[in-house]
Amino acid sequence: MKLSLLFRCLWVSSLLLSPSTVLAEKADKDKPLNIEADKLDYDDLKQLSIFVGRVSLIKGSIDMRAERLEVRQDADGFQFAVLSPKPGDRVSYRQKRDIKGESVEGLAQKIEYDGREDKVILLGNAELRRYRGGVLSDEMSGQRIVYENLTDRFSVDGRLSGANAASSGLNTGARVKVIINPAKNPEAKP
Repeated sequence: MKLSLLFRCLWVSSLLLSPSTVLAEKADKDKPLNIEADKLDYDDLKQLSIFVGRVSLIKGSIDMRAERLEVRQDADGFQFAVLSPKPGDRVSYRQKRDIKGESVEGLAQKIEYDGREDKVILLGNAELRRYRGGVLSDEMSGQRIVYENLTDRFSVDGRLSGANAASSGLNTGARVKVIINPAKNPEAKP
């Protein structure tokens, strides 16, 4: 009986630690930022770069587009970014996942990227979609969506709170909406 329990625990542990359960593109964290824009203003003392005009930020499989991008780097070399759109528009986010054929895409009125924690925060009229094999699988919307790459966790909030609500000028009242489609077993016959 004890051997059977031990075997089950080892089996479950192997599933949890197997590469197939690791979902986010983990290698992106260590990739350099590649940025294109119409204009750059750089402040060496503050370690702050401000890019304006048709901004494209690429970091591994992460692809973000905006009108304005502020990037700062801390003393440990971690990068932090805030992306803003043209008035009335939204910024976009796209990233491949470690599962073959999966990706996520998002839109929001503002996107924050935290390189230390390897997470993306979509703020204001935010939407996030997961695609499997190029087909829309799941989608969620709210005012604040946090996607944590290291742990593959999503959180969605219908309201902005604290400093984000006060300083953003973004719509702060909405409900969370999520559509989750059943995952199809690739071995199942149609």
